[in-house]
Amino acid sequence: MASRRSARLVALNGSTTLLAAAPMPPPVAPAARSRKRKAETTAPEAEAPAPTQPEQATPVTPQRRRPVKKDATPPATPTPSAVGLMAESHSPFPNNNSNSDGPTTPLPKKPRSAAVSRLAGPDMTNAPLLSPQTSRLIASSPIDSVSPSKIPSLPGRTTTANILEEACAHLIKVDSRMKPLIEKQHCRIFSPEGLAEEVDPFEALASGIISQQVSGAAAKSIKNRFISLFDLGPENGRFPHPSQVAATSIEKLRTAGLSQRKAEYVQGLAEKFMSGDLSAQMLADAPYEEVLEKLIAVRGLGKWSVEMFACFALKRMDVFSLGDLGVQRGMAAFVGRDVAKLKTNKGGKWKYMTEKEMEEIAERFRPYRTIFMWYMWRVEETDISTME
Repeated sequence: MASRRSARLVALNGSTTLLAAAPMPPPVAPAARSRKRKAETTAPEAEAPAPTQPEQATPVTPQRRRPVKKDATPPATPTPSAVGLMAESHSPFPNNNSNSDGPTTPLPKKPRSAAVSRLAGPDMTNAPLLSPQTSRLIASSPIDSVSPSKIPSLPGRTTTANILEEACAHLIKVDSRMKPLIEKQHCRIFSPEGLAEEVDPFEALASGIISQQVSGAAAKSIKNRFISLFDLGPENGRFPHPSQVAATSIEKLRTAGLSQRKAEYVQGLAEKFMSGDLSAQMLADAPYEEVLEKLIAVRGLGKWSVEMFACFALKRMDVFSLGDLGVQRGMAAFVGRDVAKLKTNKGGKWKYMTEKEMEEIAERFRPYRTIFMWYMWRVEETDISTME
């Protein structure tokens, strides 16, 4: 045991001597071990370290994106297409259904009714009306049929031949800015030819219901499919009688593209004509206030629809609609406002001017406010700078 121990001591002493004789190299700094590496050593199952990220430039706050303002576009007014559909006729007493006052697709052209000079007036129904069930014509008296004893009093009397001319002269007299509008735009619907076209009031009102909340093209298509539901004989396009519509099931009416409610409204309207609650004679003779009250009581007919019917089917000359956006916009442009700057009331509705302002402006144009309203739809089609 002692000899082994002495041998180890000798060997240890020898190595110590050699180390002392050799020059000592500079101490080597121990390799830096990161905490991550240490963690990897002690925990082999840890994930590999992420690659070193390059130095980033000084962070800059990104510019705030400003929301792009979209052009404020008002909801489209349905007036032109609704009026075109309401004013056309499929009656067996044919006329030319191509109506320049609305963008609806014209029906196959039929011979025009001859323009007969009849007694007319701003507070009258100036359209010849067809009784929906019998097709009997109800119209004011032709001048030729007036008793000869009354002929001396006729010069200067308003007739269907001159009522539009009188109305336009009145509008220009009230406000000279109407002159360029009237010179550029011909109001055919109230011309002698337009006042000669016969109107089926049941068809006109039903067309107004059909056109609600749909485009003009869609309304036209639905109306044509509605007509095709009935066996109407060789006329091929005559609008059905109220009795035919009343006898048809709601399910069948809906196959034309009508909603459940619209089918019920049209059928209810037919029943009103069948019962006599509504008639062509009443619509021709009654004061406007009575016509308005009677028709608003019918399900599916609101005030705007009745106003458009009174204007463009009955051809009454002194009706004015406060609820028509197209009229409101035209009036705002007419008085020189920038219609691109829209206003809204608390309910979020589009506004160009208030109802009170509209009433005050339109009041001056009595008793031809319908004609004034028609021209307000055309303001933006005319260079209004010439009005100043």
